[in-house]
Formats: sequence, structure tokens, C-alpha cells
Amino acid sequence: MSIFSKKNTDAKPVKEEKKPIDNKEDLTLAQLEEKEDRKAKPGKKKTADKAGKGSALAYKWIRRPIITEKATYLAAENKYIFEVALNANKIEVAKAISKLYNVDVEKVNVIVNRGKRVTYGRIHGRTKRTKKAIVTLKQGQTISVYEGV
Repeated sequence: MSIFSKKNTDAKPVKEEKKPIDNKEDLTLAQLEEKEDRKAKPGKKKTADKAGKGSALAYKWIRRPIITEKATYLAAENKYIFEVALNANKIEVAKAISKLYNVDVEKVNVIVNRGKRVTYGRIHGRTKRTKKAIVTLKQGQTISVYEGV
């Protein structure tokens, strides 16, 4: 008789499966709907209506219009220059301009200006980086910011 024959193969422990307790009677109707929405779309969040907040989001990307001699010459060609946020891209700038001024944007060109080196006595530093966007509008549309300047 060997050691392996003494092993009892009949007595295996059986694991019981635990079923989740579902207390649907205790939850209100709104809580049940919210629970079902979370199950259906785990990655999606509900967002409130953004009516009235469209222009506030546009100001996140557009800093200010740039009014210079060159900008006024470009305005005659239906091109307008704006200072924009450093992390703004062309698509966001186009959407922001069309929301703020109710115009159709045809094209956006972007220029990033590096900060210049400056020296104040013994202190060395840099000026801020800026980003400009030259926005071309469809023929016949204008932005009233440049008029009367």
C-alpha cells in the first residue's frame, strides 16, 4: 500500500455560488432608472443641456482680437486675426468664432510665437508664448470688431 492510495478523492469541497441580492422593492423609480442607465452605458455620462453656455465655452479658446495695421489690411480680404489659447486647435477656433460672431469660417491658419529672451539687470527670463489664428470667412461676411477702428 502506497501513500497515494490513502488519498480520499471523494471528499472535494463544493463552493456555493453567491447570488446577488436584488432589492428592487426598496428602491424608488428614479433610482431604478438611474441604475439601469449605468448598466446600459458604463462609460457614458449624462450631460445637461448646454443652451446658453455655448458662448462661454467659446471664450475658453479665443483670447482677444488683434487690431494692428496688418490686421486691418487683411480684414479687407475677409481675414481676421485673433489671439487664441496655446492648447487650442484649428477646429476649436473655427467653432468658437462661428458661435461668437455668427459667421461661417472657411479656413483657419495658426501661428505660434515663441517667447523672447529678456534681461532686466542681472535677471534673465522669457516673455510669454502666444498663439495667433488667422480666420478666413466666407465671401460677404464680416466681423464688426474691426469696423470703426
